[in-house]
This record gives sequence, C-alpha cells and structure tokens, in this order.
Amino acid sequence: MATPTPIPLTTTSGFEGRRIVDYKGLVSGDAILGANMFRDMFAGIRDIVGGRAGSYEKLLRRAKAQAVEDMLEQARELGANGVIGVDLDYETIQVQDGGSMLMVAASGTAVVLE
Repeated sequence: MATPTPIPLTTTSGFEGRRIVDYKGLVSGDAILGANMFRDMFAGIRDIVGGRAGSYEKLLRRAKAQAVEDMLEQARELGANGVIGVDLDYETIQVQDGGSMLMVAASGTAVVLE
C-alpha cells in the first residue's frame, strides 16, 4: 500500500505564500486509549514524588498522532490538500472499574491550496 501524500496542517487561518482556492469543510479525528491500572498507580506515585510520567507521555503522543491522522484521512477523502485552524482537545475519562481513558480530538478546516 502506498504511503499517502503528506498534507500540511496549521493552527492558523492560512499558509503563508499559498492561496486557498476552496474550503471543503470541517474535518475531525478522535482517539480514545485506555490507561491500565498499574500505569495509573505508578503515575500517581510519580505525581507525589515529582518527575515526568513517561508512560502517559507516550500514550498521549500516540493518541494525538492517531487523532491527527484520522483528521487528515478525512481531508484526503474530501479532496483537500491542506488543513487550517487545527485544534487539539484532550480529556481524561474515568471508567467504572476505577481506571481511566485518554481522549484526544483533532479538528480543522480542510482546504484546497493553489
């Protein structure tokens, strides 16, 4: 399977030196990843003694990459070759068993650049 053509994205309303010729609409991607009980427990200990929670950082990067890739796939399907106004939102969801899940949502406007 061929690697998809990279699509530039930005948090701003346009790309310097590139003209937007068509707006394809809102695109979004979501990722919800579980965090296991042991990772939660060790992250809690790390919060008490200080330091970085490396396992959560890796989980966060993976969720962000998945959400952004889903958003870019949607843009490709619309025939866009750029995404502007990108916004990332993060949320922790508590589940019944006492664990938590991490939700990352990416959204932006798919555009056609000249």
